[in-house]
Amino acid sequence: MFRKSHLIGAVLTSALMVGATVAEAKTLKVSHNLPTDNPAHISLEFMAKRVKELSGGDVKMRIFANAQLGTQRESVELMQNGLLDMARSNAAEMEAFEESYSALTLPYIFESEEHYYKVLTSDVAEDVFMASKDKGFVGLAFMVDGSRSFYANKEINSPADLKGMKIRVQPSPSAIQMVELLGGAPTPISFGELYSALQQGVVDGAENNPQALVDVRHGEVAKVYSRDEHTMIPGVLMISTKVWDGLEADSQKALKTAAREMMDFHRDLYNKQTLEAIEAAKTKLEVKFVEVEKGPFISAVLPMHDALAEKSPKLADLVARIKGLAK
Repeated sequence: MFRKSHLIGAVLTSALMVGATVAEAKTLKVSHNLPTDNPAHISLEFMAKRVKELSGGDVKMRIFANAQLGTQRESVELMQNGLLDMARSNAAEMEAFEESYSALTLPYIFESEEHYYKVLTSDVAEDVFMASKDKGFVGLAFMVDGSRSFYANKEINSPADLKGMKIRVQPSPSAIQMVELLGGAPTPISFGELYSALQQGVVDGAENNPQALVDVRHGEVAKVYSRDEHTMIPGVLMISTKVWDGLEADSQKALKTAAREMMDFHRDLYNKQTLEAIEAAKTKLEVKFVEVEKGPFISAVLPMHDALAEKSPKLADLVARIKGLAK
């Protein structure tokens, strides 16, 4: 409680200071939980430069990395209340705030990286962005975050290999259900605690993109990466509804344009760094990469698609439209 109160006080004070100079320029504070050498941070800095250029200096972005302004959940809650301008999280985390994001976290909903990016730049994405407007925030851009696979100290070639294994997952209903259907024991643990949890055997494995092996050194404590590529969960950049509605139309346009340019910049950077991360994991950390037959994994989790579509007409429509864009 003390930490949360301290965060709210610090951000509120900062917001008031910015408000005092709003007539001159609007400086938007952006929170994320990744290090400064992560592609997401580099891409947000690119966007900040473009926003400043496109708005003639009327709108600026100040990026706060490494969860300086709170965890992903804390940042979203502050943003909802208008105490923080912008936050970068991911679709799995956002399920708890707006159900539309759950359509993007279904395992094997995307048939390829091309299909994935086509959806992220489509009217489907715009509908997801605006679905949360009355909940205190709207989306501005999706950020590719690669495909997620299982890693542990043994090969996971089929769902049978997951039986009895404690697998760290994000606090996402979709992630928990997926691991259960595959036979594992889902164990929600914060990302910052995962290295020690793997090292000490609190969990037997985890699931993430290859960057996690290198960026946070998970490859030191998990030596086999089994590429089942079960999900492609995008990052999402959002802005407070209160802040968005308070911007002039030209400023909104500058933000949207810069956000769209950032998406392409980020995709190129991320995919390049993924290849570099895989090579570094193999050569420097001696991680073994295993290609698996995806068929059994897909069959095991396919009921999730129908179950989600049955929850509401809105979700059924999103799932159908996402699959339709694969054609």
